[in-house]
Amino acid sequence: MKGPILVVLAAGIGSRYGGLKQMDRIGKNGEVLLDYSVYDALRSGFEKVVFIIRRDIEKDFRELVLARMGSKVRWELAFQDPDSMIPLNIFQAAQKAGRTKPWGTGHALLCAADKIDAPFTVLNADDFYGREAFAVIGQHLRGPSFAEPAIVPYQLEKTLSIQGTVARGVCEVTDDYLVSVEELTAIEKVPSTEGEGGRIFNTNPDGSIRELAPDTPVSMNFWGFPETILPEFKNYFDDFLKNFAEDIPGRIKSECFIPKAADQFIRRGIIRIKALKANSDWFGVTYQEDRQAAIQKMEELTAAGVYPSKLW
Repeated sequence: MKGPILVVLAAGIGSRYGGLKQMDRIGKNGEVLLDYSVYDALRSGFEKVVFIIRRDIEKDFRELVLARMGSKVRWELAFQDPDSMIPLNIFQAAQKAGRTKPWGTGHALLCAADKIDAPFTVLNADDFYGREAFAVIGQHLRGPSFAEPAIVPYQLEKTLSIQGTVARGVCEVTDDYLVSVEELTAIEKVPSTEGEGGRIFNTNPDGSIRELAPDTPVSMNFWGFPETILPEFKNYFDDFLKNFAEDIPGRIKSECFIPKAADQFIRRGIIRIKALKANSDWFGVTYQEDRQAAIQKMEELTAAGVYPSKLW
């Protein structure tokens, strides 16, 4: 069996960050966050990396990221552009209606489908997942149950940003299997008036408020799938486009998300998704103000010997 593949979602536009956070330097030798994911993946048995980017950032991505990795990483590029895999009539109608958003992580994954021929893990370029998470999902994908999808969830409270709201896939897990995942897009922690602690809320699209427990498991887009799941993603995306075309003004900002697709696959009985446990911390750079904390964290992990001072 071929070793697992790492699929990195690096085509984002970084609207809340104010720039291309997937290429913002974090390490002292110019490393970006995805460098550490690739490093952890390679030492966990992954054999190839597929980076999904936009064509307009290819030159910078090659110079700022790939040039440093050199021959130490076996990689391929896939491209997610606004018109990738979108029927011309739908694309033109969306443009005319003023759509500027990308089509989502599910769309991005399909843009790389022709480069995925083994079990794979898909994740965000601008998140740090920790070596333990890669170890457990790598072992799962290389093991006898590799055909069974998996997720490494994280505790909600440990994934928040003090700078503003975040989007998270809220997971329901029973007997170590994912029962459902619900995408909530406006989660924030409200500090206590007494100065300590605080409570976590999501503001729903209709303005209503929902409180969430600090230890709620959430998806940070750290998934493991067999390559045989890709046709199901294609069917899901086709349905997404069909629904989009039926009400373009009402769905002008809608995106096809991997967590939503996974939730539907579970509900339809297509797959079961194993919830893997890893003693791993997450952090990311949702906002520009998060960058300094990420730099400090990587300095601490490097000083502790988790990572060498120069990755490549």
